[in-house]
Amino acid sequence: MYDSPPVKPIRRKAIALGLLMVVGGCAGPPQRSGGSGRQAVTPQIDPAKRQEVIMTALSLLETDYRYGGARPVRGFDCSGLVKFVFQAAAQTPLPHNTAAIAGLSQSIRRSRLQPGDLVFFNTLNRSNSHMGIYLGDDTFINAPSTGGRVRIDSLKNPYYARHFESAGTLFAD
Repeated sequence: MYDSPPVKPIRRKAIALGLLMVVGGCAGPPQRSGGSGRQAVTPQIDPAKRQEVIMTALSLLETDYRYGGARPVRGFDCSGLVKFVFQAAAQTPLPHNTAAIAGLSQSIRRSRLQPGDLVFFNTLNRSNSHMGIYLGDDTFINAPSTGGRVRIDSLKNPYYARHFESAGTLFAD
């Protein structure tokens, strides 16, 4: 007679895997080192593209969240959303990693945010673990979490206000 494995260890593994996916947030998949040793250069996007960035991002509202996702048909995580929007609207390729995009952006004060700029959050006790595209009026668009959809949130929302980390731009203003 065949003895099936105990249910508890399998259930624990499934729960642990699920938690890892949720805790992984939307920082994006790990970046592979190209070994080139070159320092990344901040893109200098024409400010006239700001409106196109916003319109492209808004067209993706309600798209499903998917960890590692970077296409509308498959869903987005936060860095996948930003990567897709900037490629489509400004023909600017970006890495699929929140920390890497933060490293490419020019740091700006929160009070200097303009539509199309980027906002970064520490949501997992890890710097730059979440990001979104600033829309104006203290709002931003983002792909928040597993089970969610691309949506607009407020920087004044207590959760995001508490976890706000920095702002950056890819525009040559």
